[in-house]
Amino acid sequence: MSSEKEIQQQLSQMQGQGFDPEAQQRQEAQRQEANERRQGILIQILTPDARERLSRITIVKPEKSRQIEDLIIRAAQTGQLTERVDDAKLISLLEQLSEKTKKTTITMKRRTIEDDD
Repeated sequence: MSSEKEIQQQLSQMQGQGFDPEAQQRQEAQRQEANERRQGILIQILTPDARERLSRITIVKPEKSRQIEDLIIRAAQTGQLTERVDDAKLISLLEQLSEKTKKTTITMKRRTIEDDD
């Protein structure tokens, strides 16, 4: 009986500290629902070839894929897209994004001086 009381006390303490399993479940359900809506929009906008390319990009670089998805969805919502995005259009969007996010690398080559001492 004392173990049940301890469990109840621990649960009430965790809920008092902001740990609410029901709230976490609701948040997870909301995230999943938003992701499903997002995928539904992308299915309507992208051709099958473009969706396949984007899914391969997601495997390698999820953050880049997310940026492209956001860009495409925003363009569709603002009416900038008049037709479905095909593979060629997706490639051009990827190139534009790559140009914006190119990283500059600097390599320093130091000369070594040989002393004949």
